[in-house]
Amino acid sequence: MQLFYNSNLDSSAAQFVFPQEESKHIIRVLRKKENDILFVTNGKGTLYETKIVVADPKKCKVQITNETKKHQTKYWLHLAVAPTKNNDRFEWFLEKATEIGVNEITPIICERSERKVIKQERLQKVIQSAMKQSLQTFLPKINPAISLKEYLNLKHEGLLFIGHCEKEEKVELKRRAAADKDITILIGPEGDFSTNEIQSAYEKGFLPVSLGRNRLRTETAAIYACTTIALINNS
Repeated sequence: MQLFYNSNLDSSAAQFVFPQEESKHIIRVLRKKENDILFVTNGKGTLYETKIVVADPKKCKVQITNETKKHQTKYWLHLAVAPTKNNDRFEWFLEKATEIGVNEITPIICERSERKVIKQERLQKVIQSAMKQSLQTFLPKINPAISLKEYLNLKHEGLLFIGHCEKEEKVELKRRAAADKDITILIGPEGDFSTNEIQSAYEKGFLPVSLGRNRLRTETAAIYACTTIALINNS
């Protein structure tokens, strides 16, 4: 099964046309023809089964033959992660977190961040590709980059955690977290959060958690956190 994505699809649609670039891929590269079946999601939980009615590499048209609505997870995982200096590593994190299961991601700019500018459109494409590859019907939300200070001043609900490298008493994430709960986890840059940033997070209700015994890179810590929450909710 190969999955395609079209954010504009809804239950009122009977047919739709793929953009030219995707139409060319479907017809020229995948060699699809009329009456072949394609599966499409709108990223909002619905899987559409469609049939090609016009096999045109410039405007491939399909007819919707069936739709299945999937259920959202009972929990909401929000990862607020500092972008890495190497952009490829941050994109790798986005890809793997989407495959494992994350609902929302916010790039946070910290005092020690080495990368302070990100390309939102590029990150969106990475997430879309990972969603399709892993055959999911919910597209994670990727927010614009924001400073940690601004982020902490937003309203936060559910279980709030921060992973940092400062030497202090911490409880393992798997013991702090719980199934079917909304969870937000802060992950800092390569140089870690500053002491002031950690204190500010504490004042906003974030609790320190341990992400294992080893010192982890930013993207590894984020994947560790994502995997831990997925295991808790799927055990």
